[in-house]
Amino acid sequence: MSISLESLVQEPAADARGVAVGKQLVIFICIGASAAGGYLVLSNALIGLHLGIDNWLVSALCYGAFILPVYLAHRRFSFQSDAPHGRALPRYVGVQLCGLGLATLFSYLAYRLLALPTLSASVIVIGLTAGINFMVLRLWAFARSR
Repeated sequence: MSISLESLVQEPAADARGVAVGKQLVIFICIGASAAGGYLVLSNALIGLHLGIDNWLVSALCYGAFILPVYLAHRRFSFQSDAPHGRALPRYVGVQLCGLGLATLFSYLAYRLLALPTLSASVIVIGLTAGINFMVLRLWAFARSR
């Protein structure tokens, strides 16, 4: 390619390790979608066993069971982070707790104030919450060690 054409071609935005943000986002979404599917299968299976535990508690425990594996997957594959676990894991858990609060706020706004249909509201809540989580995880929880 000629030098004049090369100057017009933009390199994709990348972090300090050269990983393109778009690639990080695709991997982040794939891991999140896989975890959501696993959660659905596990929670429905355990609730179907009628273990004598309230369904809401079974659901919450199943969700909690995915925190560590999803953290490890995001650390290694989404963000290829070298941040020490002692720093990154507590930050990851904090981001997840804040994400729960954001999802609650966005749900209130979408359903209660804007009275959006369920599908539209759900897409907005998921998109906003996941987008904010991605950025905070990328820029803070899994930021390159210094």
